[in-house]
Amino acid sequence: MKSVEEFVLDALYEDIGRGDLYALVEPKKPAVARVIAKSEGVLAGVKYADMLSKLQGFSIEWHKADGEKFVVGEEIAFLNGDSHTLLANERTVLNMLLHASSIATLTRKYADILKPYGTKLLDTRKTRPNLRIFEKYATRCGGAVNHRMGLDDSLMIKDTHLKTIDNLKEYMAKARRKIPFTAKIEVEAETFAIAKEAFEAGADIVMCDNMSPSEVEEVVRYRNEKYPYILLEASGNISLETIESYAKTGVDAISSGSLVHQANWIDLSMKML
Repeated sequence: MKSVEEFVLDALYEDIGRGDLYALVEPKKPAVARVIAKSEGVLAGVKYADMLSKLQGFSIEWHKADGEKFVVGEEIAFLNGDSHTLLANERTVLNMLLHASSIATLTRKYADILKPYGTKLLDTRKTRPNLRIFEKYATRCGGAVNHRMGLDDSLMIKDTHLKTIDNLKEYMAKARRKIPFTAKIEVEAETFAIAKEAFEAGADIVMCDNMSPSEVEEVVRYRNEKYPYILLEASGNISLETIESYAKTGVDAISSGSLVHQANWIDLSMKML
């Protein structure tokens, strides 16, 4: 996976290429600019913008930090450098802030709903190719907890995997001998029967996938009575309108791909002074 520096260098190459043609016409001069909010939101992307400023030789004075809210008209940052550098980097810095902040803004709406219930909000692997680290960083800024980064940091047995497994209990026993000692095993269950089988097979986490809140409640009751040490996650088409009903069931966590793929871009602008 790309480091922050590699990510920023790729973004620069994509936008600037062999150089900004503007710089061939006008000589550089000292310049300052500010980033202004044209809509309300939650800031994310500071870590990446700071790397950009370091690589490109300009300074950023932040008036907001990652995870902080802003409103229309607020000044988010003050940039200081030369005209060639600031103008060449304008779109790159704004794109990183806009993309990350848009995800953080939507994530905060979900997180605020769950806060009274103490339910963890999780992101998913439904991220854009090559942007997983960046987008999961943005969900953290918004108040989510990262689910697994990839197939190598925990074992999730989904419905598609279950079609290839004849005996779940035997598979789990074999998996415990082969996967890292610290890796957890999560089983996706679309019915109470599958959830019960996952409990009995020794799963660390059971995901109630595409169940109704009443179906999830049944699984929670059974878990609380028989397997209180096993964690429960709810997932599957959970939206801002329905997430509270799932939090009320008593699950430990709720995951949603919507944090990323349903995020609408907020509006930020850079103005030269």
